Amino acid sequence: MNALLITGTDTEAGKTVLTTVLAAYWQKYCSGRSLGIMKPIQSGVGDREWYQQLFSLEQSAEEITPLYFQAPLAPPIAAIKENRHVDLAVVWQAYTALCQRRDFVLVEALGGLGSPVTEELTVADLAGEWRIPTVLVVPVRLGAIAQAVANVALARQTRVQLVGIVLNCIQPRTDDEIANWTPADLIQSLTNIPVLGCLPYLENPAELDKLAQVASDLDLECLLLTGNRQ
Repeated sequence: MNALLITGTDTEAGKTVLTTVLAAYWQKYCSGRSLGIMKPIQSGVGDREWYQQLFSLEQSAEEITPLYFQAPLAPPIAAIKENRHVDLAVVWQAYTALCQRRDFVLVEALGGLGSPVTEELTVADLAGEWRIPTVLVVPVRLGAIAQAVANVALARQTRVQLVGIVLNCIQPRTDDEIANWTPADLIQSLTNIPVLGCLPYLENPAELDKLAQVASDLDLECLLLTGNRQ
């Protein structure tokens, strides 16, 4: 599939930031090619509304998020509260249809790689079964190295095609903090997964020109071309 799945080590890791940065770059420098964005499952108001507000996607709310729950909870819990079930067939059909209509599709996962999608499956299980090239977002903070190692181990266990790691400053960080808390060489040595760059803290994540500039500092060869080689 011509797609990239963006997941993280946890909630609030920076998945939406990376998705937004890559979309801003694509729309500025790849304007002759069509882009789709998906948040396959969403619980509560948030990302779907953000993408509709920021980008001209020509996608309906249902095309961005085919499965939506009102409560901001893990999908299997939110589904029980609404007397529904998590219908992954609907999600898969919407994903494959969008991939057929667009040159490239950015797919933002819910929660972290280990977050539950159903009572039996996690995001990692889904990424492995659907064979979507995947990037892991790791926030720059104490404990990030252990989180990166554990999530890469989960990705391998579930046969996720992990193309790389992107570090993300969820708060303003100094160069020393980045080097001490998320040393790229050590993370790469422990995981055997390339670190594709580090996103700075963004005060205004809606400034599209700035976002496109930030994207240019990442390894875009891996992030934007991997899915098109499948």
